[in-house]
Amino acid sequence: MNFVKLNNGLEIPQLGFGVCRIPDLSECQQVVEKAIETGYRLIDTAAIYQNESAVGQAMKQSGVAREKLFITSKLWIENFGYQETLRAFDETLAKLQTDYLDLYLLHYPFGDIFGSWRALTELYRQGKIRALGVSNFPNDRLFDLLVNSEVKPAVNQLQTHPFLQRKYERKFLQEKQISLEAWSPFAVGRDNIFSHPVLVTIASHHQKSVAQVILRWHLQHGTIVIPKTVQPKRMQENFSVWDFQLTPEELSAIAQLDQQDQTQTTALAEIDDRIRVQSKFI
Repeated sequence: MNFVKLNNGLEIPQLGFGVCRIPDLSECQQVVEKAIETGYRLIDTAAIYQNESAVGQAMKQSGVAREKLFITSKLWIENFGYQETLRAFDETLAKLQTDYLDLYLLHYPFGDIFGSWRALTELYRQGKIRALGVSNFPNDRLFDLLVNSEVKPAVNQLQTHPFLQRKYERKFLQEKQISLEAWSPFAVGRDNIFSHPVLVTIASHHQKSVAQVILRWHLQHGTIVIPKTVQPKRMQENFSVWDFQLTPEELSAIAQLDQQDQTQTTALAEIDDRIRVQSKFI
């Protein structure tokens, strides 16, 4: 397993396991137990997934020491604000049956972001959260948080895959020493990603699956990635991506698959230019 060192020195497994859209608690517990048995140590959940209690029970039943696991959860927007954040965090800890989180994220950039971040900063300094981060934050909202906060986010979790490669977001995050974590790394199977001829050809060359090629692409870009599956066979397949490397030519071919809307890309570039001018202030 490879690890990524976050900007506060904490190491996070580069390949983890997500549990989005597994609301059935019995199924979720079984799936997470199997993931831990397979070797996953980073487990990503969220309050809005309504399965934190199942993840907590799976952690308890796994037999793996808590300190060997890296547990992430996220604060939902209806609980943003200083007091509500403290209350929601305690609920999350109770459901997960733990006394600390390794990473806690603001799920979306809406509502009282700064009240919540103030609460998270206090919890971080108390040792109840080992690293703070955000999810789905565009560059401008993330920059606003950076300017107005004492503790820098360690992670921004964004939907990222070969058809949405996040060129400008990735560049900004690298400049600010914030790690990119990819959710939905397979594009939810849309646009026939698993049968795309470029990816199929690369997979055939390495005698790997398209899913393994996509995960390898993420890993070679330094991205933290959290694939999700309920199938043990796929779980093992997704974990078996450490024995091959994509060539520069293959990486270049995948780079051509990016479908990020040109209008959005232009807007992001303009925002980045403005941010760069102001970056001397942080």
